[in-house]
Amino acid sequence: MRFLLLAPAALAFAALTLPVLAQDQDLQRQLTQRQQQSDAFQLQLRQSQERLQVPPGDLKRQQDLDARQVGERQRLDNVSARQLNEIRPDTPQELRPYERQKAEDERRPLTVPAKEPALRTGDEPRPLPASPRGIVQVIEAPR
Repeated sequence: MRFLLLAPAALAFAALTLPVLAQDQDLQRQLTQRQQQSDAFQLQLRQSQERLQVPPGDLKRQQDLDARQVGERQRLDNVSARQLNEIRPDTPQELRPYERQKAEDERRPLTVPAKEPALRTGDEPRPLPASPRGIVQVIEAPR
């Protein structure tokens, strides 16, 4: 009999909390999407600045840069889509900021590149050979 009295209260409580959980998941999804849009814009800006560094007549470098940049955009899009699918409604509220930070850290290498060594075009002079590096001990041997 006691169960029959508690069942409607439990159903009412579940009916009230489910929309809150759905709103929380929707809010997390929107926050993640906003950060992903910022990251995509940052990548687009960096890529357009890189493109300005390539001389207009250097078709080979332009094609290489375009191919690399398309790959970077595709990787960022794939990671972003996967992250949106991984948002779970049962994650505790306290862990939500950690999840967003983890997702941002995962996207960071895709938007901020590692420094690439400057490519040599062959026009500039080669450096002179340097003396050996490190400790060099001269050993005298009988002749």
